[in-house]
This record gives sequence, C-alpha cells and structure tokens, in this order.
Amino acid sequence: MKKYINLTLLLIGIVLFSACSKEDIPMTSTVDLAGEWMVTVDVIDGDQVYEDGCGLGQILWITYNTNADNGKEIWLDDLGSFWDTKVKVPCDIPSLTFGSQTPAKNEYYDCDITVTDGKVTFGGAVTPSGMPADKFECYITYSDDEDGYKYYVHGYRRSGFVADE
Repeated sequence: MKKYINLTLLLIGIVLFSACSKEDIPMTSTVDLAGEWMVTVDVIDGDQVYEDGCGLGQILWITYNTNADNGKEIWLDDLGSFWDTKVKVPCDIPSLTFGSQTPAKNEYYDCDITVTDGKVTFGGAVTPSGMPADKFECYITYSDDEDGYKYYVHGYRRSGFVADE
C-alpha cells in the first residue's frame, strides 16, 4: 500500500512540475517605443520658445502598440491631460523614431494632429531624482489651434518613484 501512495505522490509531483514550465511571452513589435512618459510641453511661437508655456508642469503621456502589431505605427495619448490627444502615428523601430508630416485624425474629438520628429533615446534623460532614464520628444501641431502654435513635448520614461513625478 505504501508503494502505491509513494507512486501516486511521484506522479502528482511530475504533473505539477511539468505544468509549471515557463513559457517565454513574446513582446509586442513596438515595445521599444511604448511606455509611460513624464513630459513637459513647451510652446513654440515663431522663433520664441516658452518653456512649459501652458503652465502644466510635468504631465503623463503614454505610447503603446496598435492592434495590428505590425511595428509600423503606435498610439500617442495624453490621457486628456493637455489637448485631448490620441493619435495613431507611423514609427520606425530600428531608429526609435515616430511621426509624419501628414496630419492624422484625433480619436478624442474632431481635429487633425501632426506629430513630427518624434524619438526615444535610451538613457538620454535624467529624472528629478538624478537617475538615468529614456528620453521622449516630439513636436505637435493641432488643426484647431487658433494661435497656430507648435508644441515641443519632451520628457523621460516614468520610473514609478514618487520623487520623479
């Protein structure tokens, strides 16, 4: 009887260990450009640049993959913190760049948005706590901006530390 109990326990152990095998979860095609970003928005009026020209301080923006997961486009979303911006923009993963001279439809409301010269630079920023982080930057214009300003959005990958927000 003891032999059968030991054999049963051995079989249960084998089943449990084989069921717990670790599988690699594949990353999305745009993982290098995706993230949460603590950004500042500068206003560009002709040759004049107004740092944090909107007086918002640091705000959270996110970039993430599209459903297509084709490595050719990402979503850029301000989560309603600036201009209600949610736009799908072309990207180039090897060069860590995104944007286009062609306006794209805003998904939050009826407006066209042009995102240019977007890029992510690994280790290109320093957080307020002094730690290195990835840098995010792009230029944005809005079709419904009566003043016709260009906005320079720049910042660093969100670290999650309170001192950096």
